[in-house]
Amino acid sequence: MNAKQYLKQAYRLNELINSDLAELDQLKALSRSVSSPNLSGMPSGGSRKQEAPFVNAVLKIVDLEKVIDAEIDRFVDLKKEIREVINQIPDNSQKLCLKLRYIQFLKWNVIADEMDLSLKQVHRIHNEALKNVKLPYMETK
Repeated sequence: MNAKQYLKQAYRLNELINSDLAELDQLKALSRSVSSPNLSGMPSGGSRKQEAPFVNAVLKIVDLEKVIDAEIDRFVDLKKEIREVINQIPDNSQKLCLKLRYIQFLKWNVIADEMDLSLKQVHRIHNEALKNVKLPYMETK
């Protein structure tokens, strides 16, 4: 894994969490919806379920919430780890550029505005910064 891939892990995990949160919202909406009644007038078969129809959705909600909690814990730990790696870079401009991109997930044009630089200058600083990143697994060699 190169420096850029390492730093992008938090962004990808954040997107995964957002996707799971959207799925959770859908499950919650499903659990609140009213199931359709039996309008045929005929009694249903003897194998009728004893639990309410929303129980299955609630169980899925609980399971997904556990997954999301674990992902959020990992996300917080990963951002802390990435922040520590970025803080090892001696140049403040490079450090700021990487933090704006990989901690705050800002777009390049916003980073250029924040740093009061041209887009080209920001890309140059970013490329130099990536060369100065010392990945945690590289230190043990």
